[in-house]
Amino acid sequence: MFTSPPRRLALITGASLALLAGCGSSSDSGSDGKSSSSKITVVASTNVYGDIADRIGGGKVDVTSIINDPDQDPHSYEADTRTQLALSKAKVVIENGGGYDDFVDRMLKSGNSSADVINAVKVSGRTAPKGGELNEHVWYDFPSVAKVADRIAAALGKAAPGDAAAFKKNAETFKSKLKPLQAKEAEIKKKHGGEGIAITEPVPLYMTEASGLANKTPEEFSEAIEEGDDVSPKTLRDTLALFTGKQVKALVYNEQTSGAQTKKAEGAAKAAGIPIVPVTETLPKGKDYLGWMTANVDALAGALDK
Repeated sequence: MFTSPPRRLALITGASLALLAGCGSSSDSGSDGKSSSSKITVVASTNVYGDIADRIGGGKVDVTSIINDPDQDPHSYEADTRTQLALSKAKVVIENGGGYDDFVDRMLKSGNSSADVINAVKVSGRTAPKGGELNEHVWYDFPSVAKVADRIAAALGKAAPGDAAAFKKNAETFKSKLKPLQAKEAEIKKKHGGEGIAITEPVPLYMTEASGLANKTPEEFSEAIEEGDDVSPKTLRDTLALFTGKQVKALVYNEQTSGAQTKKAEGAAKAAGIPIVPVTETLPKGKDYLGWMTANVDALAGALDK
């Protein structure tokens, strides 16, 4: 059911890293060279984990999210010397893992071996199914996100023991707000379990699987889209037939990696009157994680109820 590993986030290497020697910031250091802030420096690979860290940190963290543009395809991100500099200063680093943001580990090896690194995929315990590939998009899996929240609280508590109880309490509050999302998934499963959907990429599959929905998309289609490859004519025909033949109840569409072939799928769904549920890989403007995921689950439920 799963496709080949995703396009890796790119890393700029070589002589450009030498520029770091001259990259300082007066706002980060006092005249004695020590940090002028008592906040815990956290760097997250995307604003998804940055937002979660901010909530758990409760004003006691200084969070930098490397990928934070909702209009950018995360797969095409190119890490640079500013990324290296941010990572070199981090006390806590949160990466997705699973091949999604390999640049984080590479840069840490060359610039910061002391950071407490949280790998969301490893924390989740998710592994590739037998004969398949790992779905690394664990931020769409609410039980995994709850585990990551606990791990963030523990890392922040280690960095600032006096605030450990507050971090733990904030994590518990955050996790309590994930429960209504899981309840909504269970409600969708009760009403629509077994119904078919189509996707453009595997991004939302943890959410759709928890909702009891069956992914009818040809593996070759979502694999090609995720890898940035061309879809074969036969695979495209088979995919479009899902809509013309009314074999699916909704198309769950990754807005951040759209192209000519996904537009054809979108057009076919619209022509057939099949609802489209847009999703993204990073936070949309003006949304926090919980609000974003609430909107996603609500949109999925609304599409299936039509």
